[in-house]
Amino acid sequence: MGRIKRTFGFIVNHPLAKRHIARSICRFLIWQLQCNLRQEKLFIKEFLGPVKFYVRKGLAGLTGNLYVGLHEFHEMAFLLHFLRPEDNFFDIGANVGSYSLLACGVCGARGVAIEPAKATFELLAMNIALNKLQDKVIIINSAAGASNGLLTFTSSEDTTNHVVAHNEHTDREKVTVSAITIDSLAQSNSPALIKIDVEGYETEVLRGMTQTLERPGLKAIIIELNGSGERYEFIEEDIHHLLLSKKFKPYQYDAFQRTLAPTTTYGDFNTIYCRDLNFIERRLKTAQPIKVMGESI
Repeated sequence: MGRIKRTFGFIVNHPLAKRHIARSICRFLIWQLQCNLRQEKLFIKEFLGPVKFYVRKGLAGLTGNLYVGLHEFHEMAFLLHFLRPEDNFFDIGANVGSYSLLACGVCGARGVAIEPAKATFELLAMNIALNKLQDKVIIINSAAGASNGLLTFTSSEDTTNHVVAHNEHTDREKVTVSAITIDSLAQSNSPALIKIDVEGYETEVLRGMTQTLERPGLKAIIIELNGSGERYEFIEEDIHHLLLSKKFKPYQYDAFQRTLAPTTTYGDFNTIYCRDLNFIERRLKTAQPIKVMGESI
């Protein structure tokens, strides 16, 4: 019951879904019926435009898209309005590929998707193959870190899988995975946009992308800073100041108006850091509309 209440709270507070409450709730109820009445473990569902994905019950990062069109509405809409086919997109902590599918399947950009959890990576690979994006997206079953090596990860927590901290005591299933640096990947595929969602390990990811941060072609970073860095004794305010020192500034995106509003600090969840604002705003204003929940955005 608690999970259902949280889902309804998510729907009624979602920027787009609350404009289409009846449709979103119907989508939620239909999904629940399908999961309980049909025997399939995996379903193929429409996402956006020509893009589809495999989804099963419990995959919060995908089922949210089923209910409300775009789970992380403003950030996903920013990606859709900003990226062009000539761009490279890095999806760090790709999970099962929502952002990569939008970037490469809808926008036509080229992508690199990094996901350490094996079972999650396998579904990511299936989603890329389902949309025939193997030539567009390089998928890597590794973690991103400050250096090449090995890291211990949880593997049974869906969107909240994370690097196990040195002082963390957990009974969750754990695996050892390889770690690579973003700088090693960006030498031949310099990204215009990077999404980082690594459950508190952002500090180490950024330590491994110092050269990438210097490249003028990198215009924006979508990063989740929700306090999870405390488990590693990282200070997320340091990330904010690092990005400021590289001429990035934090913004909130209004997808309906296609406007970026400056904010004085990072948010509780995703924050969009931008530089070369004139370039970004021109792209946002001139992007083709996207149709979500029957509405052109």
